[in-house]
Amino acid sequence: MNVSELATELKTTADTVRYYTRLGLLSPNKASNGYRFYSAKQQSRLKFILSARQLGFAVEDITVILQEADDGKTACPAVREILKQRLAETEKRFQQMLELRDKMQAALAQWEKIADKSPTPHMVCHLIEQFGMSDNGGTKNEQE
Repeated sequence: MNVSELATELKTTADTVRYYTRLGLLSPNKASNGYRFYSAKQQSRLKFILSARQLGFAVEDITVILQEADDGKTACPAVREILKQRLAETEKRFQQMLELRDKMQAALAQWEKIADKSPTPHMVCHLIEQFGMSDNGGTKNEQE
């Protein structure tokens, strides 16, 4: 099947197929007219790549996994280890986002009680500028 047919079959875009082909993750056959044709094996490989991307695997991770499989080795241990790393990274980012959400909620609660001010040559928005100067992420008492 050609690029468009493969893309349609796997509900992705032709650009996605071309991207993974450029990276060397897919190896289509070339016809004499220059068109690329993808075998059932390449279709399965792209399906794997798309599934792995949905699980948060990076292209570099997928390259490692596919190399293991291409060498005739089971990729399962590598998959587990990479997923453990990705899960730990995701958990860290999730905790950082929770902290950011808490800061934003605290700032908004404080800012709802403070009057607006016009900008000056030394101040764009006193809410944000005071927030950055405070110890706990809240705003300081207004002194201007």
